[in-house]
Amino acid sequence: MSWDEWEQLKADAAAGGSAPMQLNQAPSENGSWAESASGDMKSDKKAWVKAGDSVTGLRTGVGKALVKLADGQTGLGDTSGCRSAVAQKELYDSWKKYVGDVSDRCAALGGLLQKAGHDLSKSDQEVKADIEKLEVTYKDTEAVGGRTGGR
Repeated sequence: MSWDEWEQLKADAAAGGSAPMQLNQAPSENGSWAESASGDMKSDKKAWVKAGDSVTGLRTGVGKALVKLADGQTGLGDTSGCRSAVAQKELYDSWKKYVGDVSDRCAALGGLLQKAGHDLSKSDQEVKADIEKLEVTYKDTEAVGGRTGGR
C-alpha cells in the first residue's frame, strides 16, 4: 500500500466519523443480522479445560529444566575464595527461584483456566481479575545485564 493510499484511507475514516461495529456471525434464516443475535454468549468447556491442561503441562518441561540446572551444580563444592564460583552460585540461586516461580505460575494459571472451563460460573470480569492477581503475584523481574555506562 502506498503512503498516499494510507493517507487517503485515514482522511476518509476521519470524514466518516466512527465506524459502526460489525459482528462476524451468520445471519438468521430470514437474512437479518439483528434477529439472529440472542445476547447469550456460548463458551466451550472443552476449550477452557484444554487450555488449562496445556498451561499446566508446561510444568513438565520446566521441571526438567530445574533438574538440569541442579545437575549443572554438581561438584561445585565450596565457593569461598573464588569470585567466579560465588557469582555462578548466585546466578544459579537466582535462576532456580525464577524457574520455580515459572512452574508455580503455570500451575496457578492452568488451574484458573481449568476451573473457568469446568464451572463457567464466573463473569469475564471475575476471570480477568483472577488473572490480574496472578500477574501481581508472579510479576516478572526487571531485565538486567548489558549495562553500557560506568565501565
